[in-house]
Amino acid sequence: MVIEKRERPSKMARSFTSYMIFDFTFHGVFLLPLLLLVLQFSSQLANCGTIVKYLPGFQGPLPFLLETGYIGVGENDDVQSFYYFIESENNPKVDPLMLWLTGGPGCSAFSGLVFEIGPLTFKNEEYNGSLPNLYLKPHSWTKVSNIIFVDLPVLTGFSYARTDSAAQRSDCLLVSQTHQFLRKWLIEHPKFLSHEIYIGGDSYSGIPIPAVVQEISQANEEGVQPWINLQGYLLGNPVTTRTEKNYKIPFAHGMALISDELYNSLQTNCKGDYINIDTENVLCSRDIASFNKAIEGLNSAQILDPLCEYITSPKPEKFSWRRALTEHKYSRSFLAPPLTLPPLSCRSYAYFLCTYWANDDSVRNALHIRKGSIGEWHRCTWNIPHKLEIYNSFEYHVNLSRKGYRSLIYSGDHDMTVPFLSTQAWIRSLNYSIVEDWRQWQTNGQVAGYTRTYSNRMTFATVKGGGHTAPEFKPEECFAMYSRWISKRPL
Repeated sequence: MVIEKRERPSKMARSFTSYMIFDFTFHGVFLLPLLLLVLQFSSQLANCGTIVKYLPGFQGPLPFLLETGYIGVGENDDVQSFYYFIESENNPKVDPLMLWLTGGPGCSAFSGLVFEIGPLTFKNEEYNGSLPNLYLKPHSWTKVSNIIFVDLPVLTGFSYARTDSAAQRSDCLLVSQTHQFLRKWLIEHPKFLSHEIYIGGDSYSGIPIPAVVQEISQANEEGVQPWINLQGYLLGNPVTTRTEKNYKIPFAHGMALISDELYNSLQTNCKGDYINIDTENVLCSRDIASFNKAIEGLNSAQILDPLCEYITSPKPEKFSWRRALTEHKYSRSFLAPPLTLPPLSCRSYAYFLCTYWANDDSVRNALHIRKGSIGEWHRCTWNIPHKLEIYNSFEYHVNLSRKGYRSLIYSGDHDMTVPFLSTQAWIRSLNYSIVEDWRQWQTNGQVAGYTRTYSNRMTFATVKGGGHTAPEFKPEECFAMYSRWISKRPL
């Protein structure tokens, strides 16, 4: 392992810089050359990240620049948010910068890096007790942009809290801390201040990201420094109205998972509301039970994929990612590695490989993880309470549309967790005129999905055969979609 350490400036260096600026502006002493020298010195010291040149499990030096580090956010910097930054493999000096939040809430940014849009992934081979192997992905979004993958909210991935009060998780805290993170990161990486900046994420990130973009925009308008060259945002299979479940039934009908008769009966008896079911409505309850039985055994994230269950204890119990796993409020404990792994053919097999990898001491040393900051690393921390405060992000989209920000909203069309029908519905509700009507978009001469653009600079796209989340299932197609959109070309 070879690393280059970049330290924060000492208090003395920061105080000296502040004094020199004060002396120059207040006393009128012409100290510009010295001031510039001090500012340059301070800037060089300000970056507290660590360049990682080698990673355990990957053969040879990394063929891209990876930096890891912590940025303190919240009161007294009591939330230490961990990040992975990968420079663009194309032209990092001019390519856009994207901040990426993986959904959950509580799924590590590393999951987005290795399973969705980053340059590395795990070799899908049977675990034998040795360190899982990594290899390069050909369709990484870092080929056309600089990307920061950040572990937020607190207690996600390698991020940690220095006090019990800082361990609280909520939608509003997530928004505020993400905004703080980006401004502080840019201060410590001033060469990216002029870059076009986007905020991206998927799944649950559809709730906080529009609010993050709005907060950044408002801060820019109020003169908060540093000014952020915010251009827009992108969301994949995003939770938006929290009524996505209502669209599972028409989605299932369109995919021939339920009969015409059951679909018509559901519409009649439930009147289109499949969430707030009146317990006295016996007919609706009966139809919902029939619906649940019809889709039992399907993988909601990608209805064509197998539903992989595995044994986590001597008793063959079904595994639930969202099960409450501990009574301790801020515990990061999660299920121990299962006694029986899923088959190699299952997508979830790689999730366990990444858990073994991230908990290896050599890996933590390579990533420069602070010793004693967390216990076991988990891909997702479903068991930690998260206060739901933003029940609907639609109004944020309305406000951002008025301000003219670019947006890309995409949906894997085989996702039943957040069906594309629900996303289309709230986009229609924005009531913007269509600039380019529904059409195919292609990769390698094949149909990759369908797209439509609107007068509010929003692009909607489906990814044919994609699941939840789309880049995990269709990496080549999603890379083509992203690289065209980020460079302002038609899909």
